[in-house]
Amino acid sequence: MSIIELKNIQRSYVNGSQSLHVLKDINLQIASGEMVAIIGPSGSGKSTLLNILGCLDAADSGDYFIDGKNTASLSPDALAKVRREHIGFIFQRYHLMPDLTALSNVEIPAIYANQPGHLRRERAAQLLERLGLQGREHHKPGELSGGQQQRVSIARALMNGAEIILADEPTGALDSHSGEEVLRILHDLNREGHTVIIVTHDMKVAQHAERIIEIQDGEIFADSGRQQNAVRARYIPAPRKSQSKLRGFVDRLRESMSMALNAMNTHRLRTALTMTGIIFGIAAVVTVVALGQGAREKTLESISGLGTNVVSVYAGGDFAEDDAHPVLTLVMADADVIARQQFVDKVSPELLSTQPIRYLSNASKASVSGVGKDYFEIQGIKLTEGSNFSDERHAQQEIIIDTNTRNKLFAPHENPIGKMIVLGSVPVRVIGVAHEDNGISPNRLSVWLPWSTMMYRISGQTALTSISIKLKDDVVSGPAVESLTQLLTARHGTKDFLMFNRDKYRKAIEGAAATLTLLILMVASIALMIGSIGVMNIMLVSVTERTHEIGVRMAVGARRGDIMQQFMIEAVLVCLVGGSLGVALSLVIGPLISLMAGGVLTAIYSWESAGAAFACSTIIGMIFGYLPARKAARMDPVAALASE
Repeated sequence: MSIIELKNIQRSYVNGSQSLHVLKDINLQIASGEMVAIIGPSGSGKSTLLNILGCLDAADSGDYFIDGKNTASLSPDALAKVRREHIGFIFQRYHLMPDLTALSNVEIPAIYANQPGHLRRERAAQLLERLGLQGREHHKPGELSGGQQQRVSIARALMNGAEIILADEPTGALDSHSGEEVLRILHDLNREGHTVIIVTHDMKVAQHAERIIEIQDGEIFADSGRQQNAVRARYIPAPRKSQSKLRGFVDRLRESMSMALNAMNTHRLRTALTMTGIIFGIAAVVTVVALGQGAREKTLESISGLGTNVVSVYAGGDFAEDDAHPVLTLVMADADVIARQQFVDKVSPELLSTQPIRYLSNASKASVSGVGKDYFEIQGIKLTEGSNFSDERHAQQEIIIDTNTRNKLFAPHENPIGKMIVLGSVPVRVIGVAHEDNGISPNRLSVWLPWSTMMYRISGQTALTSISIKLKDDVVSGPAVESLTQLLTARHGTKDFLMFNRDKYRKAIEGAAATLTLLILMVASIALMIGSIGVMNIMLVSVTERTHEIGVRMAVGARRGDIMQQFMIEAVLVCLVGGSLGVALSLVIGPLISLMAGGVLTAIYSWESAGAAFACSTIIGMIFGYLPARKAARMDPVAALASE
């Protein structure tokens, strides 16, 4: 029964403007269990024929059947499956992975065949022992002789129980003694039922085969034919136990991870230089985000000094209104009604005036405000000395002064609490000192009285200048302002007041800070982009350097996805390590900038920004590693193997 059948196989190559016809109408049948030698001079087409037999190359026309299945219609991954399950390669130059041990080299085909780890290690060890390499399993190829390396190559070819063994000049790089050992091993495999095909230019090697096919100028020149006494039972590999797809994927992922770490370790300087762009890019982005968050918190802290979630109502109509309607001023009843609204936290009426103020021989003019006791909390004004009003409705002659007034009227070390001063013509007792952060008029003197004292003892004015309202923390200011507007309009019969929502300040400042942060972030992202391009560039170099490795992996059954996964993982690892170092660097840069800025800028880091940095690193690795990985996965196996 023929395990291999070729019908009218043609193969040409284009070399510049010339077309080289390498194989011409090749028709060939090889039965299961045969040992065949294909011989011919250099350039005769024997290597091209071997590549087609091994599904590494495809014919331009004709049909190639393996065990009755036409390979012409198979996809690259389907061809990889054929190589993985039916074909074992023995190369002249061994084609072993230099960074892997003999045992790991032998295991590679089984990894792609989805075999469980303990079973493949056990089988690899058995094959090496059978081939006389017991005790050398953990040696790397550079620590083995040529004959030992070729036996490792044979063990790899047998790992998945290949029915067909393709040997390309298996003794070409060996001394005569090692060459005889390899030929003896091939004879033993043939006696077990393996179909062995040897490609050689050496007639002495060819004579070890039972059938010799001579090829010249791309055509079969002579074929000794199959020997009748060479009939053997077909080789039936032992049943292979496959693991779950998920476990197989994890094993291939681990192998790819190991190879990626190996490559990074082998080229440490290049890897470090590649990471530099990612490190500084991620550090710049994370630092900018942290400083932006710090600036935002600083801004909100400053705004809180002005009173957050505060709405002010001022007497008087809009500027666009005419004077046809009577103006009803704000009164205490308005403040009382507002205080009863569910969304209102605190309310303070306000009456404003300017009055002379005097203590002993020190006199000046002060801005006087009649307010409620909640005024200071609403406006975010802190009392540094003394206490708040005890009673705001019974016209107590009490006063709270600001620090400017304290410094103007009193000696530096004099305690003002309890002292009597004259406001206008009314004596009042100082009960507190407040710190008002007034950056607009830093030289202004400000004092506060209970609104009732201002109304009945100082100004005689019963109408309010304004009402300050603090909304509850969970209240959205927009709808609340609209509700208050409707309430007062209904009470007054017209809109004869102005509403000012201080939340606009916060939103405006936050918006400006966000815009500035975004601008700086975009500049920082340029550094990250440059680093990302460096990753793609170095991965392209890595693919070029490891072209031969890619060819070997394809020859032993790696799918395109396996090759792509390997290089994608390497790119992602480079970016993740660079991202981690970038985050660590930002933790140093942020405090350093804060120190240089004298504490004005503070970096506030968060797990969210660190997580975003890692996600960014992963995405960069995937995006900029994709093209190099795709290039690797789509390589021609024959060209890749020839790149050594």
